[in-house]
Amino acid sequence: MNTQQLILMLKQQLAHIEQEALQHDNQLGDHQKKTLQHVERFNHSVFIQEGAQLSPCIVQLKKDIAQLEKQLTLNLAKSTIELSCQRIQDRFTALRRALLTTGLNLKSAEQKKASNRARYAKKQQSVQDSGFGWIANNIMQNSHQLYQELSKHFDWAKKIELKIQQMESNLEVCHAADKITLQNDILLMHRRLGKCRQAISYIEERIQHFERPRQSLNR
Repeated sequence: MNTQQLILMLKQQLAHIEQEALQHDNQLGDHQKKTLQHVERFNHSVFIQEGAQLSPCIVQLKKDIAQLEKQLTLNLAKSTIELSCQRIQDRFTALRRALLTTGLNLKSAEQKKASNRARYAKKQQSVQDSGFGWIANNIMQNSHQLYQELSKHFDWAKKIELKIQQMESNLEVCHAADKITLQNDILLMHRRLGKCRQAISYIEERIQHFERPRQSLNR
């Protein structure tokens, strides 16, 4: 298979899986999107993608194939070409698997939420059984601390996003020999962004837990 045939085959595979991804996303309901909103569907070394929708992965695959085509045109080292081909193949495989496992991911996420609700309810019952009520001032003090922490994480996430944008812009113009290193750095920053977003979700959940009892007392 020559290089033209390789690129043609990859583009045909991409067009086919793009239709599958679009059909998959169009069939998702609002509840499903919300349930998987912050669920990481892939290993970060393969895709940087969270949530139920899978069509954003197509954009990343298109960039990979375009980059491979450019590498072939420039006649870069065989090891570089093989690395790009393996990355594309891994992404195709991971995306096909994700298209088939959305139902399992939904079930797992719903079970996790149910478990968290049950654990929280048990903790609340334990507080009530101990004879101690919720003290409004303490709730607000903890809530204020959480809001400060939430604001801090939002600032961090914004800075990381700007850094990623800058690195991706540099990727378009950097020397071919530096691209792999820069791509790995971008993956690392996406991983940090994912952890930051997870922390934001956790803090928001804790704020709801702190304030919900106070809202009940004020009724």
